[in-house]
Amino acid sequence: MPHDLPIIDVDTPVQPELPDPPTGVSKGTYSFVSLGCPKNLVDSEKMLGTLAIDGYTLVPETDGADFVIVNTCGFIEGARDESKDVIREMLALKSAGKTQGVIVAGCLPERVGSELLAEFPDIDHIVGVFGRDEIHHVADRLLGNAREQRELFRPVPIKALDDRARLRITPRHFAYLKISEGCDRTCTFCAIPKMRGKHVTKPIEMVVAEARELAEDGVRELILVAQDTTYYGLDLYGEPRLAQLLRELESVDGLEWIRLMYLYPLHFDDALIDTIAASERIIPYLDMPLQHINDAMLKRMQRRVNREAILELLEKLRGRIDNLALRTTLITGFPGETDEQFAELKNLVAEARFERMGAFTYSLEPGTPAEKLPGHLPEELKRRRQDELMQLQQQIAFDYADSLRGYELDVLIDEQLD
Repeated sequence: MPHDLPIIDVDTPVQPELPDPPTGVSKGTYSFVSLGCPKNLVDSEKMLGTLAIDGYTLVPETDGADFVIVNTCGFIEGARDESKDVIREMLALKSAGKTQGVIVAGCLPERVGSELLAEFPDIDHIVGVFGRDEIHHVADRLLGNAREQRELFRPVPIKALDDRARLRITPRHFAYLKISEGCDRTCTFCAIPKMRGKHVTKPIEMVVAEARELAEDGVRELILVAQDTTYYGLDLYGEPRLAQLLRELESVDGLEWIRLMYLYPLHFDDALIDTIAASERIIPYLDMPLQHINDAMLKRMQRRVNREAILELLEKLRGRIDNLALRTTLITGFPGETDEQFAELKNLVAEARFERMGAFTYSLEPGTPAEKLPGHLPEELKRRRQDELMQLQQQIAFDYADSLRGYELDVLIDEQLD
């Protein structure tokens, strides 16, 4: 079995206090493979917690477990291929008699539905994104040899799901907290709304209650995630409320750091900047996916922001938040991207000097508006442009690291080695 397979290790000392099985006897053993982004990881932790409360026992090895759950990613082609590779590996174990069954959950079944069973008929059950809270019932059916209901899909909820009572798989001192589900953006390259639905804000009081639960379990760094973090509150309260949420979270005892990810440029207002700048707990590390800087490309991507607004925001952030570290992601080779437009993107990287940056080649996603755009570029050109950006960024990253020589910084220690 590959050493990098993301199988959950039950020996990791991060598990919260969960009630013993009602009967004191395990209903069965299972192994869990979690793939994808931090939002999907929260779903994995919620499923693990639900199974533990219901009496199932997590084991570290797939070989010999009663069943295996694979929580998949379906975002882009590479992620789908990885998910399918893991499914094949788990089905091979089943075929060899080393496990009784395989449950596939998450974004891949949500995206392709029953096609997944057609492609992999030996999968026992598939569970969509919003069926996660019923995973224990699916396990019951598998071990009870109930084959007549192999698909579990639930409608997109109109209220945010409760993510408390998780069995965490991150190191004890940090955790992800999902502040909303879904996305109202209509980016032409993205299939997330098809899998995760419209944006649904988790109420402030629910987020704070979850943060308290995590802090009581030893969390010192809280990482806020969503599909679109700056949109938080708009659907529920009629206006963005991220700044208010952050002020509430600052009062949670035990938290030392609050980290923000997936901050879109839109709705990044002065109140939010001031809240971050004045805080002693919100660390000045901001993850803000920009994707491009050329106006024509941004319009084609339907990002609803332009070059001028992006540059103005970057200037504000640099000028008003001390010791700021900015992270962004960029797309190379979007349909129609010219040499001149790519040169503009390179200039952004050279001038903005992001402390952290990732560049990704455009992935053609079936069913997205970008699929029908003219001017799709060869894969080799996409990769060459990606390499150029990353080579440029490498020296910027080295320079930033050198600039930190002589600084004294607070750190969280993941592990002490002899």
